[in-house]
Amino acid sequence: MFFSFRRVNAILIKDWKDLMKNSYILFTLAFPLVFAIWIGKMDIENTFTYIFPINFSLVICGCFVQAAMVAEEKEKSTLRGLLLSPATTSEILVGKSALSAITTIIVIIASIFLSNFEVPSLLWFSLTILLCLIIYITIGTLLGLLSRTVMETTIIGMPVLVLLGMGSVLKAVIDNDFLTKVIDFLPNEQFSNILINLNQGNNFNDISKSLLILVAWVFVTLIITFITYGKRRFDK
Repeated sequence: MFFSFRRVNAILIKDWKDLMKNSYILFTLAFPLVFAIWIGKMDIENTFTYIFPINFSLVICGCFVQAAMVAEEKEKSTLRGLLLSPATTSEILVGKSALSAITTIIVIIASIFLSNFEVPSLLWFSLTILLCLIIYITIGTLLGLLSRTVMETTIIGMPVLVLLGMGSVLKAVIDNDFLTKVIDFLPNEQFSNILINLNQGNNFNDISKSLLILVAWVFVTLIITFITYGKRRFDK
């Protein structure tokens, strides 16, 4: 069966209509912008501070909102019909992720302007955002598939969201070498490393390791989500 953009577009339009009716998710999307405005009004030269609203946008819009949208489909029992439809796994996952990707990109761009952050290298920055976007949305989809209700996504996803959103803060307060090394390999830490290196004028060699780790995260999260999706198709 060929990949159908028509089916993907139909899923996207449906999600857009559902989003416009969901004031809770719309309100949630504004959180990163509030932080960006606050940072923009402060005289800060620390690159890490400017990275926070961008990473927060990925966590909130890409991961949390995606999880909530998938879980809402399950809660309303509309996801099962989609799972049993003629649409392929790729079409459903791309269609369910398209709206989250679009909204996340919009919020990231707005956060950059509102915080007055100067992107050091548009090419490498865009590639890093693309990889992180795939990772965070895939994790959000996985959390949504594992949750039975929207409220449950908060309970199941909170540890994940804390690690992805505040990994650097936890690393500073945790006195455990093993946990610190684990946190260092998280996508948000690699994202921060790349932007800090780019801001310092470093070249590809300095960010290549972090990019490879992000690529590995992409493959691992996609494989786990595809497997989980296949199992959920036949859940009673």
